[in-house]
Amino acid sequence: MPEPIFLTQEDRPEPLGIAGFEITVLAEQSQTDGYEIFQQSGPAGTGPSPHSHPWDESFYVISGAVLCGVGEEEALATPGSLIHVPGNTSHWYTFGEEGGEMVSMTSRGNASQMYADLARSDTDRSKFAAIAGQHGQEYR
Repeated sequence: MPEPIFLTQEDRPEPLGIAGFEITVLAEQSQTDGYEIFQQSGPAGTGPSPHSHPWDESFYVISGAVLCGVGEEEALATPGSLIHVPGNTSHWYTFGEEGGEMVSMTSRGNASQMYADLARSDTDRSKFAAIAGQHGQEYR
């Protein structure tokens, strides 16, 4: 059974730098017994290209704006917006003109390990697809 998590600002792990934006792991699957929670932020124009993965993913925008594409639909998500992406659905997002910040949650996967592996290779983006593929993610 998972233990309670009380994560203060002072205890937060350092953000992982991935492709020009940052992802902070707030809770890993091993801590929650099934889902993961992240804080993501980035300057204008950063974000992942179209991809899919077996886990569900949801984004809740806290500040700024995030342009999101899910399947054939696109939406500009502003503070208070929630986007849910079912597993194996192609999606992407780009932080808006003034950047943005959001909380994301994943299920049935180990995105935190993938993010850590991607952050270690941030200077060599040519390796992203192979690293992500080891975790079940496909770039489109």
